[in-house]
Amino acid sequence: MKKVSIALIGAGQRGSIYAAYALSHPEELRVAAVAEPDKNKREAFARLHGIPENMCYPTWEELLSSPKAADAVLVCTQDNMHTGPAIRALEAGYHVLLEKPMSNNALECLAIDEHSQKYGRMVSVCHVLRFTPFFSTLKKILDEGQIGRLISIQHNENVGYWHQAHSYVRGSWRNSRESSPMILAKSCHDLDILLWLADSECSSVASFGELTHFREENAPGDAPARCLDGCPQREECPFYAPRIYINGNTGFPASVISSDTSAEALTAALRDGPYGRCVYRCDNDVVDHQIVAMEFKNSVTVSFTMCAFTNEVSRTIKIMGTRGEIRGAMEKNEIEITRFADGAKTKICLNPGASGHGGGDEGIMSNFVKLMQTGEEDRLTSSGISVQSHLLAFAAEKSRIEKRVIHMEEYTRELRNGGRHE
Repeated sequence: MKKVSIALIGAGQRGSIYAAYALSHPEELRVAAVAEPDKNKREAFARLHGIPENMCYPTWEELLSSPKAADAVLVCTQDNMHTGPAIRALEAGYHVLLEKPMSNNALECLAIDEHSQKYGRMVSVCHVLRFTPFFSTLKKILDEGQIGRLISIQHNENVGYWHQAHSYVRGSWRNSRESSPMILAKSCHDLDILLWLADSECSSVASFGELTHFREENAPGDAPARCLDGCPQREECPFYAPRIYINGNTGFPASVISSDTSAEALTAALRDGPYGRCVYRCDNDVVDHQIVAMEFKNSVTVSFTMCAFTNEVSRTIKIMGTRGEIRGAMEKNEIEITRFADGAKTKICLNPGASGHGGGDEGIMSNFVKLMQTGEEDRLTSSGISVQSHLLAFAAEKSRIEKRVIHMEEYTRELRNGGRHE
């Protein structure tokens, strides 16, 4: 089959991870062009992938205004910058692989899907969890009827105390006006998976949650604005920045705050940058815990809990059917099936592979390449499928804020008739 070419827009962490598929599978994929405003990132990425200087652009507008450079565009900009390049790429004749969330605006999510249909070009959304051995195995178990008829699901996203502090208190996704509500930024993956497992449309949603802990009124009275300004709480505070970033681990999250991960460079980044701020004295407004209750048209009920205050960064799930139940832990790659009739238990231990998100990062790239090679329809993460979980996230946030049940058909109809959800 032919080798597929892509142009990357946004050579940050996620863009670089997806593009790495071209390095490990050079016979399948090559990166032909890159657009990245950060000169150092752009040049480093170009060197790694052997991209000539004339195919390196400081803006996506310049890349997409130039002659068509590849078969597809991979859009990995910040959440609030997805729509412009995605739609312009479709207009310019590219297929699109779009990092989640599609957009931080519900109407823009609908617009991206409408443009995909208008131009007859594929938009696949990076819902990587569908491509993990863990969740694909759960889906297979349910489709085979091994636990009878599906009745209910309990799903937990254990964010992790340090990950919350890094990404959602100090980091790029801390403020919903600048990025997205947390239920969208962090958990549209999970809502997508729950829709897939439930195998039905969601009819009603209710959600509750708050920003409870990471607030200025909870700061110890003697805590300075920055951790390195002699914080007297440094021994007791689990969110003390040097403990999180300067601990011998030069990968994530240290690699996010400085490309130079020496202790000296990381210390300088904490002294001057956003990641050295006291977690109680930031401009964050996203929740640190939230629950979502969903009812589906096939009578399946689902509860989803997202919480910052966990030790592990993990996902755990319990699935209940008429003939048995399933318990699973994604990070452990373990699934246990219990049959009611005889109490028999079957334990499944999976091999996730080497890539991130339990093998999902490599899985989605492999799938996208095959779709490009064969011209087949994307039946897992197309914009038409993915927009459903995005609208569910927006509806959940609306429910949380307005403290009422949201009926999805009514909510979607209002959106399509020109309503706006901010």
